[in-house]
Amino acid sequence: MNYTDFLNKTSLDNRINWVDQVKGFTIFLVVYGHNFPFNEKYIYSFHMPLFIMVAGFFHPAVSALSNIKKRTTSILVPYFLWSFILFALWFFITRNYGDNLLYHLSPLKNFLGIFYSQGGRDYMDWGIPMWFLPAIFMTFLIFHWLRKIKNDALFCVILALIPICGFIYSRLTHINLPWSINIAMVALIFYAFGFYAFPKINSIAKKTSILLVAIIGLIHFFLYDHNLKIDLYRAVYGNEFFFILNGILGSLFILFFFKAFPVFRFLAFIGKFSLTILALQLLAMTFIKVILLYVLGQNDFNFSEWERFLYAVLQIILMIPGFFIINNYVPILNGGFKKI
Repeated sequence: MNYTDFLNKTSLDNRINWVDQVKGFTIFLVVYGHNFPFNEKYIYSFHMPLFIMVAGFFHPAVSALSNIKKRTTSILVPYFLWSFILFALWFFITRNYGDNLLYHLSPLKNFLGIFYSQGGRDYMDWGIPMWFLPAIFMTFLIFHWLRKIKNDALFCVILALIPICGFIYSRLTHINLPWSINIAMVALIFYAFGFYAFPKINSIAKKTSILLVAIIGLIHFFLYDHNLKIDLYRAVYGNEFFFILNGILGSLFILFFFKAFPVFRFLAFIGKFSLTILALQLLAMTFIKVILLYVLGQNDFNFSEWERFLYAVLQIILMIPGFFIINNYVPILNGGFKKI
């Protein structure tokens, strides 16, 4: 089976269970990572590269205009719908409580942040994690147009130059471009890697996967601390070589683990709703804090490590009813496909 046939067979409608488990685990790491755990540096060394790599798994084999329309429907339309919903909730409710009262944030700037989609608390206090959706769309778009280049040598040169330009830009300025275009240029490394490596990864036998888990996991564990804490959202890469190496090694470690042990079915379930979780995770934590404050009388939110982990689990559980509602009535909020 050639590469195009493989990708056509492995379509979004023909889901691979272990990949959904990887997506579920990765979105859990996103939620857990936003609770500031002790192993935050380790998680940040690979969790966003892994998300990008998995997105690259299912890049269309043919660079057709219809694929841009599909990605617009599955990424940009949910982004804007969720952004308007989250902004409305922020404007009418959450900005009037808690720490938000200290910042005196501009409603106009936060409204403009929906369209700029890269601005931190000043522009996206209603939902900073949503930056990722326009960014991954831009990564898709760059790779889509790159694959139209017929000359292989020219394709490889431009594929290498685009991330280099992204790294240079981040060294020259800390101003992120609209829709995180500068970050999308760097993300192209992991997106392209996922696209070309997926058939090989998916074909590796279980015993080999277990061996690779042990080898790659150990190498990554000893290397990740050689760099700064990565913050892809702010284009903080530290040492670019270690950023790329740890992003790939950490991602492969998780991929081969779930390839070898695809038994975590609940993760596959939540993996199908990663977009919804991305949108609702902060609201879920806000709800938890409201219960802690007004029901249990706790006003100290400096959580212990176990609390940070357990509350991440609870955040996911609180969203489960929303999964069913969105899946049955407004699937466009989760990318436009019914997944249960």
